[in-house]
Amino acid sequence: MKSNLLHVKITRVKLLCCSLLIAMGFTGCSSKTKATSENFTQAINTYFQDRSECLFSNIRFPYATSDPDVTKQMNTLVKAHLLDSSYESAVKTTRYTVTTTGARYAPRFCYGHREVAEIDHFTPPQKGPSGFPEARIDYRYTLRDVPVWAQSPDIAAAYPEMTQATTKGGSAQITLAQTLAGWQVPER
Repeated sequence: MKSNLLHVKITRVKLLCCSLLIAMGFTGCSSKTKATSENFTQAINTYFQDRSECLFSNIRFPYATSDPDVTKQMNTLVKAHLLDSSYESAVKTTRYTVTTTGARYAPRFCYGHREVAEIDHFTPPQKGPSGFPEARIDYRYTLRDVPVWAQSPDIAAAYPEMTQATTKGGSAQITLAQTLAGWQVPER
């Protein structure tokens, strides 16, 4: 009888120890600070969630141009009802203003944000300029939340870089720093 009771107690202790080890193992494996593709993917996606790809980086409306190539591109946005245009013959320029529909996207006319498709390679973490261990990550991405206007054939033809990004994605490199809260893009 004492043997059976001792066996039951040992079995319970073993089960408790195994449960604790499993629980510790699962939390250890999913640590946000480990150098894993999953952690890098999450950090990069978080970073780009609020950083969209855009047609323009430094433009203000009303905008005027006499460059025929720029005029041709801008006229595709007029055709999509995102801009209005008027020709000023005295100075031979076309002046563009934002429409009510275009106000949602102006002045930069952003067309989506990056989402990691795959981590291709990363360097082992080493102390970087941020003071934290840093890793350089090579990744491929697609664009998410692409607006309908950016899928217009006319606009796609006028802005080939945007079309490449929205249809095929791209590849890039980024540096991430290992912090106590997980991987992040370091402030530089």
